[in-house]
Amino acid sequence: QVQLVESGGGLVQPGGSLKLSCVASGRIASFYDIYDMAWYRQVPEKERELVASITRSVYTNYANSVKGRFTISRDDVKMTVYLQMDSLKPEDTAVYYCFAQIVTAAAGIAGYWGRGTQVTVSS
Repeated sequence: QVQLVESGGGLVQPGGSLKLSCVASGRIASFYDIYDMAWYRQVPEKERELVASITRSVYTNYANSVKGRFTISRDDVKMTVYLQMDSLKPEDTAVYYCFAQIVTAAAGIAGYWGRGTQVTVSS
């Protein structure tokens, strides 16, 4: 079993900042077994969309809507991925989900999702 647990969501005013964290735990032998990590977001009645991703070699990719405002990073020793969100806009309001590709002895390489954390940008 692998778990991804997000934290750091909340209510913030437009122009403000939040930092999301996602910790991987469970049957993970080593941080070398964690490959690509990413943040997605979803609003009601819309498909989940990619916000940002980061490879194990620290190559990053961002949605056009967040470029220059959001920064994804990872700490492999802590098995954690972060999303620093600055200059937040009301349209950033969504549930943010963590995703990671992880190798385990039981399942080989597989994708795992967190349960999500709500981010609300409103005055």
